[in-house]
Amino acid sequence: MKVKVLLTGSKGQLGQCVKDLSEEYSSIDFVFADRETLDITNQEQVDRIFQKENFDYCINCAAYTAVDQAEEEQDKAFDINANGPKNLGLVCKRYGVVLIHISTDFVFDGTKKEPYTEEDTPNPISVYGASKLQGEIEIQKDLERYFIIRTSWLYSEHGNNFMKTMLRLAKTRDEISVVKDQIGTPTYAGDLAQVILKIISDKSDNFGLYHYSNEGSISWYDFAKAIFKESKINIKVNPITTEAYSALARRPAYSVLNKQKVKYNLGVMTSDWKESLKKAVYAFVSK
Repeated sequence: MKVKVLLTGSKGQLGQCVKDLSEEYSSIDFVFADRETLDITNQEQVDRIFQKENFDYCINCAAYTAVDQAEEEQDKAFDINANGPKNLGLVCKRYGVVLIHISTDFVFDGTKKEPYTEEDTPNPISVYGASKLQGEIEIQKDLERYFIIRTSWLYSEHGNNFMKTMLRLAKTRDEISVVKDQIGTPTYAGDLAQVILKIISDKSDNFGLYHYSNEGSISWYDFAKAIFKESKINIKVNPITTEAYSALARRPAYSVLNKQKVKYNLGVMTSDWKESLKKAVYAFVSK
């Protein structure tokens, strides 16, 4: 019997990466819902789709991800990132559905000097980070059968992300300035999609909070240089400070995630970010 899975936010980059892989998983019957077909902030809409379909899993990829804009749209960010997951958690509990929810490294303040574990206390320094943390809290209040996966610096051939922004800017500029004093781990959304589908395929019952990213750590500046090198683009990249960039939202200076728990409990393999970047650039060029 097929496993039935609802995926919210299907037009986002992670949702599209799951959709790309879905044909390889013939034992899973997917229902892909975008913002137009399912508004997770609308409890009635959420109830209706769960009443209609007999889901086994819900993958929540719906999120408000405009980090700077969230500073000016706090209510909207919290509605999507906190109230939405709360709605999903309540209905998943009612119908016995396992919820797989995606969160972020931005729940941390970035003051640590070694990779953050699931035991570290969150302390978000932006509205976006605070709204994502509240989403985690709402799920944990009501639900026992969940996987919350915090990830970092997500990018892919789909949607809006740092890699695609760099490649777009390179078409019209000879040089570009990128922040050098923020350290994290770029994560290819295609790799995260594989992890999510592995959890479902394995029917894992090791529920809880997990960290997942690719391996290694790097600055945005060095990541930009690596993107251009892999894409064979000749452009000058200038390092600048976070202060000089003057963004609306504060960002953690260091947000590398420790992945021991996800490796041990879920048997997940993690790729080096350089190897995953090659896959992402190839996928983007091949589109």
